[in-house]
Amino acid sequence: MQNILHLDPLDFPNAVEAVVAGRPLVHCMTNDVVQEITADVLLAAGASPAMVITREESADFCRLADALLINVGTLTPERFQAMVLAVQTAGQCNKPWVLDPVAAGPLPWRNARIEEFLTFRPSVIRANASEILALAGLSKGGHGVDSLDDSADAIEAACALAQQFECTVAVTGPTDFVTDGKRLYAIEGGHKMATLVVGTGCSLSALVAAFCAVLSDRTLATAAALQLAKKAQERARAASRGPGSFHPAYLDALYELSFTEHRHDR
Repeated sequence: MQNILHLDPLDFPNAVEAVVAGRPLVHCMTNDVVQEITADVLLAAGASPAMVITREESADFCRLADALLINVGTLTPERFQAMVLAVQTAGQCNKPWVLDPVAAGPLPWRNARIEEFLTFRPSVIRANASEILALAGLSKGGHGVDSLDDSADAIEAACALAQQFECTVAVTGPTDFVTDGKRLYAIEGGHKMATLVVGTGCSLSALVAAFCAVLSDRTLATAAALQLAKKAQERARAASRGPGSFHPAYLDALYELSFTEHRHDR
């Protein structure tokens, strides 16, 4: 196993400030369940969201956007075709794109579509441990969209995938791990309450896309995005009584960390 790295004290505030200053436009081709929280998370962090999912518009809009998110949570044949057009355009325009392989493993049709996406070389794969292990052929996947494995158990699989597809791989869980096959970052903290709010994971992939849009080092960008989410989760839990109040508190914390408090970390 590689030596585990942690973000330099200046990396995080610099990355957050770059997002706020750049206000990247993220083209979110995501699942129907999480569109609202995905847009809210991006806005709270200083980015700009757009949900353009039709085949007739996906390629054209991707040319306008700064980064692309592909989330297969509610995938359909028609949506897959639209996503492929956007992914192809992202490659042609050299724009970062993030693949969130929701529920990879137990569903053969979904697995085949994810394999096709991988041939287009995503900039980042962001998934839970069971999904990463499934992509590496080492697991049948999780319990629906929930992981049955610890993030640390998927480190070797993540490194192998990063080397195979020449990309960054993020395994999220109680501790997040981010690797490009050479470097390995660990991001600790957060709170398990986030797992009781629909869309915190999926919206995290959009946050990664926003950071990748403004930072050329996509492994560092991914680690910074995950650290922002962890910090916001901790603050949200302290200000909430349960999942219902955690949701708005999480958005508030993202906003505070992005627009005010990170500046005092200098």
